[in-house]
Amino acid sequence: MAIFLQVHPDNPNPRHIRTIVDCLLSGGVIIYPTDTVYALGCSLTQVKALDRMSQIRGEKKEKTSFSVICQDLKQLSDYARPIGNDIFKLMKRVLPGPYTFILEANNNVPKIYHSKKKSVGIRVPDNKIVSAIVLELGGPLASTSLRTDLIDEQEYIIDPELIYERYEKQVDIVVDGGFGDTIGSTILDCTDDHVVLVREGKGEIKNLLTILD
Repeated sequence: MAIFLQVHPDNPNPRHIRTIVDCLLSGGVIIYPTDTVYALGCSLTQVKALDRMSQIRGEKKEKTSFSVICQDLKQLSDYARPIGNDIFKLMKRVLPGPYTFILEANNNVPKIYHSKKKSVGIRVPDNKIVSAIVLELGGPLASTSLRTDLIDEQEYIIDPELIYERYEKQVDIVVDGGFGDTIGSTILDCTDDHVVLVREGKGEIKNLLTILD
């Protein structure tokens, strides 16, 4: 049975964050809030936890779209090949924020996921709970959105209590950081060193176009 852990979104209790990180380090899977929708997360180094997240989504691991949740862009070189200066400037301007940047993966990524992944999604959410978790963990989270069957015409469950009711037997901790959003991140493919819009989400495209100009 999962722990239902209420964490203040603006002032996360360090004791709560430690509880979450201890769970992640022991191979646990959590559901946690981001600056967009609620997501499944685990330590990037825990292969069995990655398998569990794919099973929860009803997918094979090689089909699951995992993102790497970083504390900041200093961790970028650990997972992505070198990127152009324009792309880096763009990422620096809009992150932390509700954007996922798909970059060409370096040799570390296939080893982590035990797959042939050639690209990696990088996220730096603008969320204090996430920042505190990743900082205390000392490394990134592997994450994938908690997409579910349509409920009342919504693609995502936004109420953490409803999330707990549905997933209490499948995960180890549900982090209640308040109601989530109904819109995912804006996804940008930068694998060819230029920006291609994959999905328009919460991140504003207008601002991006201004930056790119």
